[in-house]
Amino acid sequence: MATATAELTGEYTIDTAHSRVGFVARHAMVTKVRGAFNQWEGTAYIDGANPANSSARVTIDAKSIDTRNRQRDDHLRSNDFVDMNTHPEITFASTSVEQLDDSTFRMIGDLTIRGVTRPVGIDFEYTGTAVDPYGNRRVGLEGSTVINRKDFGVTWNAALEGGGVLVSEKVTLEIEVSAVRNP
Repeated sequence: MATATAELTGEYTIDTAHSRVGFVARHAMVTKVRGAFNQWEGTAYIDGANPANSSARVTIDAKSIDTRNRQRDDHLRSNDFVDMNTHPEITFASTSVEQLDDSTFRMIGDLTIRGVTRPVGIDFEYTGTAVDPYGNRRVGLEGSTVINRKDFGVTWNAALEGGGVLVSEKVTLEIEVSAVRNP
């Protein structure tokens, strides 16, 4: 991290109370539905001097999906979408990190949804570092990527009377991270 220094190097735990894993999908071809996962955990290793040595791992509880609509959330938890009874976790494990510019990093990793694993690239912006009032070093990152849900076996849909489908194939994943360096 060109804007960071070797002092950032270390093992980190993602502070999920101050972080978010969300998603956006087009509904009925006219609007976007946003949601998030409320239960998840993650760790990272940051190498401030050599970002290519950095890594991350995230595990999401599939049943914690939340779009602020119970009926829709129940449908998303079903076999039509994340199939939480058979696949209770969604995971991401990085395989490489590349620095793109002073504050942007591309993390490539294996995303697993419904038991299907595919490589995904996520561009993260380094948003800064701070020492919180408790003496903890925090690092901030924000990123997003677009996936095709059909690539992960999420194929349910319904045709619309005027053409098109109810749910877009493309889903934008949004990640906002506040990670705390482990002692």
